[in-house]
Amino acid sequence: MFAKVLIANRGEIAIRVIRACRELGVKTVAVFSEADRQALHPRFADEAYCIGPPQTARSYLNVPNIISAAEIAGVDAIHPGYGFLSENAQFAEICASHGFKFIGPSSAAISLMGDKSSAKQRMADAGVPVIPGSSIIESEDQARKFAREVGYPVLIKATAGGGGKGMRIVGREADLATGVAAASGEAQAAFADGRVYVEKLLIQPRHIEVQVLADEYGHVIHVGERDCSIQKPGHQKLLEEAPAPNLDPGIRADLLASAVRAARAVDYSNAGTLEFLVSDDGRYYFMEMNTRIQVEHPITEVVYGIDLVKWQIRIAAGERLTRRQEEIKPSGHAIECRINAEDAAHAFRPTAGRLGTVLLPGGPGVRVDTHIFSGTEVPPYYDSMLAKIIVSDRTRNNTIVRMRRALAETEIQGVETTVPIHERILAMNSFLDGHTYVTWLREHVLQPLNAVGAAHGR
Repeated sequence: MFAKVLIANRGEIAIRVIRACRELGVKTVAVFSEADRQALHPRFADEAYCIGPPQTARSYLNVPNIISAAEIAGVDAIHPGYGFLSENAQFAEICASHGFKFIGPSSAAISLMGDKSSAKQRMADAGVPVIPGSSIIESEDQARKFAREVGYPVLIKATAGGGGKGMRIVGREADLATGVAAASGEAQAAFADGRVYVEKLLIQPRHIEVQVLADEYGHVIHVGERDCSIQKPGHQKLLEEAPAPNLDPGIRADLLASAVRAARAVDYSNAGTLEFLVSDDGRYYFMEMNTRIQVEHPITEVVYGIDLVKWQIRIAAGERLTRRQEEIKPSGHAIECRINAEDAAHAFRPTAGRLGTVLLPGGPGVRVDTHIFSGTEVPPYYDSMLAKIIVSDRTRNNTIVRMRRALAETEIQGVETTVPIHERILAMNSFLDGHTYVTWLREHVLQPLNAVGAAHGR
């Protein structure tokens, strides 16, 4: 096992990794920007180093400063968390070249699965169903020809990156050129890679993802699936649950087997997630692989009784995966609500400022992963997530009731949050029945909410 690990991240995921390391007897090193000088993760870690000004490019994406901190602290390994450098193959290579174990998959796997075009091809070769898609777009004529073949609507997607950036829906040929240019420009700005491709857009699909774990000796298992269909405009997740409700057992079995086959096809090791779209006719298609720990990993942990972050560290340290597939069985149900500093009534506009009173829920079956406290300064430079409320119980209905109670106990003063929109979601009949899809939030919650606001002159 490692003696000391640096966490190249901030916020709740940095706290989560520090806690896992502490329980494993591993010392931790935090890095922080000047904006995070009073944050919890430098206080919780055994050592902490400032790596630059608030801007991400000069701090949390500043590879030379992070590596310098790792060298000064004398760490054995670096955990990237999620976001920032977590899916950066070059960073993984740099860690290795300086003698630090990157707690994640190999740089080759990150590179392969980070390029959506090559990832789809590898999955197709492995027999995993993929959405019909083009090669990288080189001309408007190429895009037009493919769109005509598969039929509109189509989705323009960046071949690099994720998080909903570099994506445009095009419903007719007249808008195709504009959509390609907009997606390419956004991708270039976000990922320094403007390449895009076109794929067939499924109507009202569900977003189902499968958690996998793999050690460095070829042992691969899945840890069930999660339903991540409730997404904000821009394809950013807001609420997730496990197991996925109303999923046909046969489709579930095929999905889980496909995820394991996909991980093996790229010689994957460590924790990863295969994301699929499931159409209303029961067909499923590979969408992408996230080569890191996911924001929503806690719902899998509480349903399957497995600490994914500890296993990330143990696998990177060379340990064999001792959990066998037949041991991985769900127990109960879990829901996660992302509590963001956002104003849902105004297109989820991020809000920033100093928090006043912070009261977070507790009691049976309630877990809160967070980095905030009364007086926390919420800076405008980073992701707007304040906390994740994770609730579990024996049945899905009981879990929903418990989440309503947890949200009612939550009070965060000083910024607008997503607590009210979660309360609306949990009151919707179609959510209660488990009938949601990737555009459900916009169509059933946000559009009626905006209509009411317009009627009142807002």
